[in-house]
Amino acid sequence: RPVEVLLNATPRIDSSGKLVGVVGVGQDITEKKQAEVELTRVAADLRKLIDTANAPIFGIDTKGRVNEWNQKAAEITKRTKDEVMGHDLVAEFISADFRDSVRRVLDNALNGQETANFEFPLYTKTGERVEVLLNATTRRDANGNVTGVVGVGQDITERKIAEKQSETIANDLIKLIDTANAPIFGIDTEGRVNEWNQKAAEITGFGKDEVMGRDLVAEFITGEFKSSVKAVFDNALLGENTANFEFPLYTKAGRPVEVLLNATPRIDSYGKLVGVVGVGQDITEKKRAEIGLTRMAADLRKLIDTANAPIFGIDTHGHVNEWNQKA
Repeated sequence: RPVEVLLNATPRIDSSGKLVGVVGVGQDITEKKQAEVELTRVAADLRKLIDTANAPIFGIDTKGRVNEWNQKAAEITKRTKDEVMGHDLVAEFISADFRDSVRRVLDNALNGQETANFEFPLYTKTGERVEVLLNATTRRDANGNVTGVVGVGQDITERKIAEKQSETIANDLIKLIDTANAPIFGIDTEGRVNEWNQKAAEITGFGKDEVMGRDLVAEFITGEFKSSVKAVFDNALLGENTANFEFPLYTKAGRPVEVLLNATPRIDSYGKLVGVVGVGQDITEKKRAEIGLTRMAADLRKLIDTANAPIFGIDTHGHVNEWNQKA
């Protein structure tokens, strides 16, 4: 078995000053050498891991000059390692509007204050914008002295684009709801109003500011309909849709408005039930017309029955289906 030895060799002198040999003082450094080999291997593995990581990783020294630039950083910026090494990262590769904030993050890391989840844009060699989510970590030597900063990033460009698209869709949906030609309202799981569009405000006379956060059933539904309307909302909060439910809303001026309601559970992006959306239809005029038609039909029935002439009717089979008093 090989033994690694660290040797000090010293001449051996006798009492008359004559050189008579050599004295060797050794130290068994087998384990130390093995540890050094292991450290070298770990360092090589770490170097390979950094260079081939699926995240952009860069490093700067205490002067802000690039001293680390892995393959992913080169890929997303289209700048090779040779093109950036030794260059000032902030001054040369960060857009002017973000230089101060990025420099602050890196300076903080150089002072031992690390930063997580800092978003900033990098511009590629061809001028394309790449959104990066950065963790900046202090880099120290074996003695604990700060030697620079290591930045581990994440390319979130696609995520930011998706977020922007989602935001646009959400804004369009909010606008659509607010300007829809039907009353639309929402309540949370406690029954408090959290949505009230322009049409709902128009037909009730209650502005959005007057109803937001208030209990819809308790404050805006008449006594005899409170239980039935609450049951519809409670069912929706259990995931059950209700269609074509009729009930009256009373306006600010005390005038009843007949509403035909569809109540739908409201689900957040995690699939959690967070409230109810109600899409209504003002059927006040329709109800009045129905009442008018019912009254007209009753009047016609009375007119036929009391007419001073015999009136009868038959169906398509010749069976009598009308026979007034005179007949």
